[in-house]
Amino acid sequence: MNAQRFEGKVMVVTGAAQGIGRGVALRAASEGAKVLLVDRAEFVSDVAAEVVGAQTAGFVADLETYEGAASTMAFAAQKFGRIDILVNGVGGAIRMRPFAEFEPAQIDAEIRRSLMPTLYACHAVLPQMLRQGRGTIVNVSSNATRGIRRVPYSAAKGGVNALTQSLAMEYGERNIRVVAAAPGGTEAPPRRVPRNTAGDNDQERVWMREAVKQVADSTFFKRYGTLEEQIAPILFLASDEAGYITGAVLPVAGGDNG
Repeated sequence: MNAQRFEGKVMVVTGAAQGIGRGVALRAASEGAKVLLVDRAEFVSDVAAEVVGAQTAGFVADLETYEGAASTMAFAAQKFGRIDILVNGVGGAIRMRPFAEFEPAQIDAEIRRSLMPTLYACHAVLPQMLRQGRGTIVNVSSNATRGIRRVPYSAAKGGVNALTQSLAMEYGERNIRVVAAAPGGTEAPPRRVPRNTAGDNDQERVWMREAVKQVADSTFFKRYGTLEEQIAPILFLASDEAGYITGAVLPVAGGDNG
């Protein structure tokens, strides 16, 4: 493996303030990429500043809106001159509860959080990649297309998988690769911005424990993965080493393929 496999490449990473997205952005920068770290949390710029000597920048945008996606791609193209790779890392279940217990507005919120940022960002980056004559999009999906206590999230990630496969077929002849990684449960430091800003009540905490147990029990290893075990496959898919892979959804979930 080339230790500088992203040298000369411009990468946009969304959801880069924490978790998997942060790790992908920092590792890519250490391997030579010019990276735009994007998040609606303002401390994304502090994360970008952690990389010494690399050409990185933070950009604050709400990717649940099309305007946020469009402004992100415009800024990246203006600052770096091109966009070679887009990693769509925004998403995550907001609530864990039986489907019958979801309120309609909560269903909408889950779809808006875990499908629309990827859909919008893919659409917004395409004009730049088409002008360049090439590009790579890596969508971060989930193996939770099968699981309990998060049906709307599962539906959103199923949409990400369909988007990945259809977009790859539509633009393969234009030299644009579209792939996805589907992480399973992942151990990570406490989130600086919680998934559910309203907080969980006692019953929701019970439902959360049930979901966590199902995720761990469904793996062959009977454990959650690590951040490093998720970051490496995403960057492989983003690299030229995966140049003949497109339209694929790679499960990274300890054997539970969703």
